[in-house]
Amino acid sequence: MSDLTGELIDGRYQLIRQMATGGMASIYEALDTRLDRKVAVKIMHSHLAQDEQFVERFIREAKAAAALSHPNIVAVQDQGWNQNGTPAIFLVMEMIEGHTLREYLNEQGRLSVQDGIKFLLPVLSALSAAHKIGIVHRDIKPENILISKEGRIKIADFGLAKGPLLGGTMTAESSVILGSVSYLSPEQVQRGVADSRSDVYSIGITAFEIFTGKKPFEGAEPIQIAYMHVNNRVPKISTLVNGIPEELDELIYAATSANPDERPRDATVFNEKLSLISQRLNPKENQLSLELDIPIEPMRPKKAPKSLRKKLREITEAIPIPAPRETTAEVVKRKKASKRVRRNRKVALLMAVAVGITGWYVLIGPGSRVVVPSTVGATELEVTAALGPIGLNSIVTERQFSEDIPEGRVIKSIPEAGGRIDQSGTVKLILSKGPERFVIPLVRGLTPGVARRVLVALPLSLQPNSEEFSTTIPKGYVIDSNPPSGEKVKRNALIVLRISKGIEQIALTSYVGKSSDQALNELQEAGFVVDSTYAFSEILLPGEVVSQNPAGGATADKGSKVALVISKGTQYAYIPNIFSIEEVKAVQALKDLDLKVVVKKIGKKTVKKVTNISPKVGTKVKRGSTVTITVG
Repeated sequence: MSDLTGELIDGRYQLIRQMATGGMASIYEALDTRLDRKVAVKIMHSHLAQDEQFVERFIREAKAAAALSHPNIVAVQDQGWNQNGTPAIFLVMEMIEGHTLREYLNEQGRLSVQDGIKFLLPVLSALSAAHKIGIVHRDIKPENILISKEGRIKIADFGLAKGPLLGGTMTAESSVILGSVSYLSPEQVQRGVADSRSDVYSIGITAFEIFTGKKPFEGAEPIQIAYMHVNNRVPKISTLVNGIPEELDELIYAATSANPDERPRDATVFNEKLSLISQRLNPKENQLSLELDIPIEPMRPKKAPKSLRKKLREITEAIPIPAPRETTAEVVKRKKASKRVRRNRKVALLMAVAVGITGWYVLIGPGSRVVVPSTVGATELEVTAALGPIGLNSIVTERQFSEDIPEGRVIKSIPEAGGRIDQSGTVKLILSKGPERFVIPLVRGLTPGVARRVLVALPLSLQPNSEEFSTTIPKGYVIDSNPPSGEKVKRNALIVLRISKGIEQIALTSYVGKSSDQALNELQEAGFVVDSTYAFSEILLPGEVVSQNPAGGATADKGSKVALVISKGTQYAYIPNIFSIEEVKAVQALKDLDLKVVVKKIGKKTVKKVTNISPKVGTKVKRGSTVTITVG
């Protein structure tokens, strides 16, 4: 990936310089222009942005660190996709000015017991916070442990983290490739699985290196080292270094066991045990500290390489210095100067010429050209405000449709962001006309041929027609299109015409003699409207269907009406024996038989009972007939 120094990411983060680069991403020192503070911006290489697995891992790192709030974890402040300029997936982190534990160990060698514990406790405190919410780092190593200039220790790079907050995990193969094999636990190498005990193993190996100054296993190839971690036991520190307290030796030995069950179950347990050891070793030291900052001896400035020091000395020697007036003998001697001095004088001259050329290039030559800032996604007014202060003009040369850039905003500039242009030059802009859309015309009620001719006039892709039943559109005519008329679609959108097959014809079942409830439910479910009437029947029981129109076996339009005549039962009734029954009950019993009742009252009794019935008990009468009862 090319160096993006000078780019403005997401309209907010101005990249100042590239601090580091790796196989997956580059890290830049940047200025947060909104909050006016320095930040570190991690940008994924553009060729990996198309790989869903790498993008997922990159976003997983942001989620992992953002899910944690701990003073010993590098804070993630933002994450997104830069669309205003060079497309890039980025991650914004707090800026840690200092160095890594790897650099510290390379310079200092192994550490004392007291200093080593002071390094480990903040790391274990941070991992403890992660393990408590189910996040496993999976890539603990000295390169991912940072020490700021103030002595604060931070864990970085949660790119291999896994846990319930982060979604799925990586495969065993990718874990071995992406992780550092010297610190991987045996279960990660063999099965690709990791839990909090895997982090304990990695920090145990890191502790081994802190106290001994070297890794437990070395090999020419990563696979050899991985094999040793699986098949060999990490030795005790005391076998390599004298003066290691026994309890510390045993704790590190347990943490580096190949059997996960023999290790401390998580960083919290490891931290507690190491804290107790620290207290016993230094009882007078204040143990209430959170171990956020530790007194660290600053790294010594690195000396220039020997070859460079020699070259500088030679150049210095070649610079002439004023001298007293020479004698004749001294002049003769000077003329016999060595070839080395003459050569170095030439080198000094060439360096002076190079400095002059560089100055010309930067001040008045091509290097003096203005760097074009990113304008993608900006309005014309915003572009003018951005280009004016640096002496550039802008002109709109073209307008294009865009699915991503809103109407009226810049799609592209010529030169593009990061390019150079002469001072007072003009930047050409291509503006967005917004998404290109076409309105599907009204085709309802047209014949298929006419409808297709209407649609062919637009840049749409006509598909084979579909046929369906319709209760409103005659057979052979267009019901509508899919997508429907009036909808806005993209160029070359797929359009299907829905053609009517007319009203659906359904064969009727005969329900004569069957339950009216069954007939009503099935006919309505089939899409018919049921019209029910009732009639007496001397053959069918009440509630059974007497007749049906249209009759069973015929076909009818779906949605049409079906008439049912439902039996009310026989039209005759027999006069029941209601003698000596109270008046109210007797009247109700006769009305239940659809008979009319006339009551004659005699006597002065409060509760009157039936004393006579006309017609007589057992007489067959039509329903609706009048029955006279005498009560007294």
